[in-house]
Amino acid sequence: MTRDAIYTEEIHQGGFVFDDKVASVFADMISRSVPGYGQTLQMVELLANQYAQPDSNLYDLGCSLGAATMALSRGAADRHCRIIGIDNSSAMIERCRAVLSDENVELYCQDIQDSEIHNASVIVLNFVLQFIAREERPALLARIYDALRPGGVLILSEKIAFADTDENERQIALHEAFKLAQGYSEMEISRKRSALENVLVPETLETHHTRLAGAGFSASQTWFQCFNFASMIAFK
Repeated sequence: MTRDAIYTEEIHQGGFVFDDKVASVFADMISRSVPGYGQTLQMVELLANQYAQPDSNLYDLGCSLGAATMALSRGAADRHCRIIGIDNSSAMIERCRAVLSDENVELYCQDIQDSEIHNASVIVLNFVLQFIAREERPALLARIYDALRPGGVLILSEKIAFADTDENERQIALHEAFKLAQGYSEMEISRKRSALENVLVPETLETHHTRLAGAGFSASQTWFQCFNFASMIAFK
């Protein structure tokens, strides 16, 4: 695993993008930046085992290097499911193809907002919705709902915000303390924060659950939270 040192030498011009430089260090970057990331992947596998329906499609939308894709594959083993990973970054898909050996996994370089999704029993959006414009999020969730079979689920993980300003600032401070403990410097943290500004737009858990209900899901719940990162599951 190549260590993430992108923000030690230079300040990126413009916003954060999933280019080849980011793809080359992404596995290290996300594990050192997202508290509870490993636990989230373990639970994706468990939830896939719980909810994957035989002869259905399982989607990892915004699959990056395929960590959640493989969790879906392991969780749904022997159920004759199609495991489909989609990402609009060619750098990510290229590296994902190089590291995944599972012949049952299909990978596509596409925009998830335009991709055809159907006959699904489990769909994963793992830290992806936060990169989509707020006004476009309801339409994507509605398409996901329509693509799910009855009894299907959406697994949604996101960086979150808090309505209370003091709580929001405390959670941000805890997250930055976590990254310092993972070996990032204050300079790296500051530079990455600037690069992500207006690119990654977090929302409150209440906003997420309200939007999921608006998309048609019968229920949704938060099953994991660590500082300002959370994972939810929504049921059709």
